[in-house]
Amino acid sequence: RDFTGSDIVYLHPSTTPFPRGFKCFTCEKAADNYECNRWAPDVYCPRGTRYCFSQHMMKATGESVSVTKRCVPLEDCLATGCTYIKHEEYKVCTSCCEGTICNLPLPRNATDAVFSTLAPLSGAQSPGPA
Repeated sequence: RDFTGSDIVYLHPSTTPFPRGFKCFTCEKAADNYECNRWAPDVYCPRGTRYCFSQHMMKATGESVSVTKRCVPLEDCLATGCTYIKHEEYKVCTSCCEGTICNLPLPRNATDAVFSTLAPLSGAQSPGPA
């Protein structure tokens, strides 16, 4: 018999390569979001990474020029948002998220180009009791 969705959900926790393992869509300079997500390898992110990163370069018309997605550490998520490259007339929007394959959609504007986490960062980084 083939695996069902419930089989995969049941097996998922035991098949992660390390505790809190997760996956992100990953691609380097794909033509658009469809090409990125369609061909993204289905692999777990390496240790030392915690978030899914997306960078979307687009023309002034909103048409995609390139899409890059990958697994990243916290440091790579501290500058989310959109910037304009005037001499090339491109807009580049960057977002980060926490959670398995959370980087399905692309950031297209300042509303989408954010850093979203499952818990407040201040709580996640607080030292334990002394």
